[in-house]
Amino acid sequence: MLVREEFTRERVDELIEEARRQGPFHAFTHEEREENRHQFLSNLPSGKGLWVFGYGSLLWNPAFHYTDCQPARLYGYRRRFCLKAAIGRGSREKPGLMLALDRGGSCNGRAFYIAAEAIESETEILWMREMISGSYDAKTVSMVLPNRTISGLTFVMNRSHPRYVSNLDLEGTAQMLATGEGHLGTCRDYLNNTVAHLEEMNVHDQYLHQLQRKIREIDDQAKLVP
Repeated sequence: MLVREEFTRERVDELIEEARRQGPFHAFTHEEREENRHQFLSNLPSGKGLWVFGYGSLLWNPAFHYTDCQPARLYGYRRRFCLKAAIGRGSREKPGLMLALDRGGSCNGRAFYIAAEAIESETEILWMREMISGSYDAKTVSMVLPNRTISGLTFVMNRSHPRYVSNLDLEGTAQMLATGEGHLGTCRDYLNNTVAHLEEMNVHDQYLHQLQRKIREIDDQAKLVP
């Protein structure tokens, strides 16, 4: 689990150093990350809170403080394993993949509400959580809640980032998820946690279930090898 107390500049520096020991790793400086955050915040209406759309680990481990949480649907982006994991759920020996929002389709998730007076402190945590390397773009999007449509923040895949995986098929994706592992755990646990929390919301994500089936097939095949 990611704990909010660990989101400090010192810890971010340690993570970047760890990633670079395993190979080239593009990362924001603290100044670049804060500039990116404040540029986004400068476009928010004054005195109002902020909704944040979560689609992966934010579903069960947001780490920031929020005052409301509701099921939400986002159009124009889909959940996909298209981000190479150099740290966290991957390593040089066992590279992995992380979920991102890629173009096309739609996505069910959760919307978290950050109160206006907490936006500064909680988005600082959020940017250290999501924007260490600049692999995402912070976007203002429309989210459909159970009883209304609102505007808020989500992080979508930066397709120009060197860790973007554009053309890996389902089989190749499942192979990486079956073996990927880093200091935060395995990619398959990440997949299973995402599925479990979506199912709590009565959301069936066909793509994620297909990957689970493929991983079971890979495991069964491995058992047959003498």
